Amino acid sequence: MARRALTTTVAAFTTAAALLLTACGGGDDSAADDIKGSGSNSRSPAASKSSPAPGVERPVIKLPSSFRLTFENWTSSDPVEQAVLDDGKEELRAGYAAVIANDPDSEAVAFYDTEGVRGQTREWIKSYTDKGFTVIGELPAFDAKVVMAGNGKGAALTYCTDETDAKTRNRKTNQVEGNPAGTNPYVRYSLSLVKNEQGVWQNSSVRGERGKCSR
Repeated sequence: MARRALTTTVAAFTTAAALLLTACGGGDDSAADDIKGSGSNSRSPAASKSSPAPGVERPVIKLPSSFRLTFENWTSSDPVEQAVLDDGKEELRAGYAAVIANDPDSEAVAFYDTEGVRGQTREWIKSYTDKGFTVIGELPAFDAKVVMAGNGKGAALTYCTDETDAKTRNRKTNQVEGNPAGTNPYVRYSLSLVKNEQGVWQNSSVRGERGKCSR
């Protein structure tokens, strides 16, 4: 159940047997329930000190009980790093909420992605929706780490996911599939984020590498 794997080609995600949760995306040259709620499925609540600046109206992203996207220890004592973690978390939740809601043009996804990667994110979502797939099960995201750029306007975020209990379901037939036998369930994601004028940390590139994590 790989998320958008920003490795090389979107064609890799068109195989119906694989859980297409591995990230597809690209670089920006700058560094269902409602698709509206936030953090309801997270194990670590967002720190209040990282609250967005006044006037920033963020999308509320909700995921149904049939798909649990959990976040283990996505916390930092540094308020800037916590803000990066919070927005990185919501970017991931927005993508899966869009898949479940059958909404490739999700406004929540556009909110957390830079313009340079929105088209590729849309293609990742469509790799599910065009085939009538949704996602179910549980996907833990863990081992999150942030490294800030010297100018304070960019950041690198890495984290791992465990696809063991994450699956796809055909909306018409209700057929459920997991990863093919022998597939390593652990995927490491490496994201670049940039802070926009509103103070939101947006995804500008992401790369997924299967088998690079363990628990």
